[in-house]
Order: sequence, then C-alpha cells, then structure tokens
Amino acid sequence: MCRDGKRVVMKSYEKVIPCLDVKVVEGVPSVVKGVKFVDLKRQGDPVEFAKRYQDQGADELIFLDITASHEGRKTMVEVARKVAESVDIPFAVGGGIGSIEGIREILDAGTDKVGINTAAVKNPEFVKEAARAFGSERITVAVDARRNTKIVPGVNVYEMEDGSKAWFELVIYGGRTPVGIDAIDWCRKMEDYGAGEILPTSMDRDGTNIGYDLPLTKAICDAIDIPVIASGGASTPQHILEAFTIAHADAALAAGMFHRGEYTVGQVKEYLKANGIKVR
Repeated sequence: MCRDGKRVVMKSYEKVIPCLDVKVVEGVPSVVKGVKFVDLKRQGDPVEFAKRYQDQGADELIFLDITASHEGRKTMVEVARKVAESVDIPFAVGGGIGSIEGIREILDAGTDKVGINTAAVKNPEFVKEAARAFGSERITVAVDARRNTKIVPGVNVYEMEDGSKAWFELVIYGGRTPVGIDAIDWCRKMEDYGAGEILPTSMDRDGTNIGYDLPLTKAICDAIDIPVIASGGASTPQHILEAFTIAHADAALAAGMFHRGEYTVGQVKEYLKANGIKVR
C-alpha cells in the first residue's frame, strides 16, 4: 500500500526468483537466454535447472514459454508439469496463455500461478475473468516495456539516469510489437482488473547485465499496491540489492547470472542479508 507517498507492502521477507525462459530448440524444450529478447542461446534442461535452484534456496520459480504467443501455440504444458513435479517451492508459468481453459490446464499441471502478458493487452477483460475464476493470488500480469524518448500527450514522463526524459511503452509478442500504451497506466489498470502481482521486464535491459531499469521498476512500485517483481538486466548481487533499496520491489527475478553459475541463489541472499535485507 502507499502511505504519504511511500509504498508500504505487508511482507516478511524479500524474494529472490530465478527465471526459466524456455523455447523449443531443435525439437527439445530448453532453457534459453538472449539479449533484449533476441539471440537466444540454449542453456540446458528446464527440470534440472528447477531442481538446482530449489536446492540453492530460491523462494519461487518462474517458467516463461517465451515464444508461445508469437508462434500462436499453447504453453508447453507437459514441460511445466515435469518442472512442477520436481520442486516444492511456488512455481509460476507464463507464455501463450489466452483462455480460462488454458489457465486451468496449467494450474492442473501442478503450478501455483500463471503469467498473462500479450493476451491481457489484446483483451484486458480476460484478466478480470481469470481473477474471478481462480483468485487474484494466482494471476500474475507480465509487463514488457521499453523506454521511448518521443514524448506524446497523456503519458507519464520520467527522468532517466542521464538526465534525459522518457516514457515507458508497452510491447507484446516477446518484445516484437510496441502498442503505444503507457506501461505505468497499464499496471494500474491491471491492478484494478484483479491481477495479484506485476512482473515488469525492461526490454532495454534484458540480458545486458548492467542492472534493472530502476526508473521503470520504481515508477511501477510507486503507482500500485500489489507486489512487483523486478526483472531484466541483473548480473550481480548489487543489482538485486538495488531492486529492493532503490526501486522498492517486492521480489527480484534473475536468469543469466544463475544459469552461468556466476552466483548461486544462496550467495545472493547472503549478500542481501549482509546489507540489511531480510531474506528467507
């Protein structure tokens, strides 16, 4: 909640969440990692990654079938089922989910939450229907956004780190299509429509290893009262610390730094704890 202009979320600890971006590579569902949503390279098996991160102390996992919407197909339900059967921690799945039946199928596969992105932009009422059918706590709205320095009327304009001005534009289909919608206003709308949490990913920072887009994440955290998961660009424990101390996110998602073995989830949590962040 927001009090006197400051966001206050009732929680007991900050969450660290590894992300499994999954794509079919040469016929095999694989964890992949790219830069700014392109140049995707195979990292390994989703089930093995999920087990590894649970053992390292991950609070949750997020599985994103990142090309399902663009390719016009359903999420890889059986892969999601295998991952869900392999871990005990909360597990969310997103990508290509565009119907109540699709959500039910994913939840029946053993997952705890679903992520909705492109389908929400194409039909916002779908989020309302999903929240009514399954409860807001099971509905995560993923928001992909990019900086746009061409200012147009009616958007929320923010100052960037270099002093320039920009607004955050919503993109869909895995970052392929800008839609001219202000991402901050969109997050407010999704909260009103029943989303239980927001997962914003900066297209400008994804895979760059230079840290989260803190102005984007902070703007969303300041605008809404439901939990926000920082995503896109983290490569060090310091970046994750900044998500909590500067942007005031409720959780921090990372992929490449964990996939490459540069840090474990446990090492990140020890760093956070040493810097005054409460972790599980």
